[in-house]
Amino acid sequence: MTASQAFDLVAVDHYMPGRDGLSTLEGLRALPDCPPIVYVTGSEESRIAVAALKAGAQDYVVKAVGDDFFDLLAQSFAQVLEATALRQARDRAEQDLRASNARLETLLREVNHRVANNLQMVMAFVSMQARSVDNEAARDALYRAHQRIATIAQVNRRLYTTNDVEFVAIDDYLAALASDMGDAWSAQRPRTVTVDADPARLKTDLAVTIGLAANELVGNACKYAYPADAEGEVRVTLRLTQQADAEARLMLCVEDDGWGMPPDGTVHGTGLGTRLIDALTRSRGARLAHEAVHPGEAMPGTRACLTLTLNADDLCPGDDSVPADFTI
Repeated sequence: MTASQAFDLVAVDHYMPGRDGLSTLEGLRALPDCPPIVYVTGSEESRIAVAALKAGAQDYVVKAVGDDFFDLLAQSFAQVLEATALRQARDRAEQDLRASNARLETLLREVNHRVANNLQMVMAFVSMQARSVDNEAARDALYRAHQRIATIAQVNRRLYTTNDVEFVAIDDYLAALASDMGDAWSAQRPRTVTVDADPARLKTDLAVTIGLAANELVGNACKYAYPADAEGEVRVTLRLTQQADAEARLMLCVEDDGWGMPPDGTVHGTGLGTRLIDALTRSRGARLAHEAVHPGEAMPGTRACLTLTLNADDLCPGDDSVPADFTI
C-alpha cells in the first residue's frame, strides 16, 4: 500500500503478526520516496530503539498504558513532520543554490570568453598600429602594450575553458604565457623563454598580477640582456616558500645569462615596468631585488626576484598539488 500511495508519515509497530517492525522498516526504506517513520513498540529494550534508528526511523516511542502514550505519539509525529519539512526545504534551497551557481558559472565563462575575444581584437589593433609607425620607441611601447594585454587575455582564456572561474593553475598559465612571450620576442630578437613553476591554483587576481609582473621582467631581459642579433635564454621560476616566521610567500624570479646590470644598478628602459610592478604588488609587501647570476664572469647575467606575501584565500581550498605542510 505504501508503495502505491503517498503518505506524510508512517508509524511502524515492532510486534506485528507475520512480520516484525524491523523487517517492515527495511522494506519501507527501500522505497524510492520513503516517508518519515516513527517506530512504536511496547518493549523498553534500548537495543530495539538503537536498531530502529540505525535502520532509518526518525523517532522512537515506547507504548504505555494511559493517555500519556497518545500525547507522546502525537508529539513525536509533530516533531518528525516539522523536521522533515525543514529538511525538505533545506534540500530544495541547496538544489536551487546549486542550479543558481551552475548558471552563474556558465555566465561567467561566457563573459570571460567575450572579454578574451575583445582583448584579442584590441591586440590585433595594437599590433597593426605598431607595424605602421616608424619611430622605434613608439613601436616598442606598442609591442609592450600588446604583450600586457595578451597576459590578461591568457587568463580569461583559461577561465572560460575550465570548470573553475575563480582560480588559475599558475604553472600551466605561466608555461602558456612563456610560450606567447617567446614567440612575440622571437619576431624581433632570437629569444627563448622557459618556465619552472611550483604547481598551485591561485586566485585569479593574484594570477593576473604574477603574469603581468613576469611579462615586465621577461620583456626587460629579452630586450636588454643580450645583443639584438644574438640568441638568448630567459628563465622564469615560481616558488611557494614557507619562511622561518611561518609567513607564506611566493617568489617569482626571471634570470638571464646576459650583460648584467649597469654599474650604477639602474634598470634599463623608461622605468614604466618597474612602476607597474610596484603598483600591482605594493599591498602585498612586495620586494623586487636584482643580483648577478654568475658573479665575476664576463657575462654575469641578471636575476630579478619579486617576493609577495600570500593571503589565506589566495590558494584554492583542497588543492592537493600544494605540499601538505605548506600553510598560510
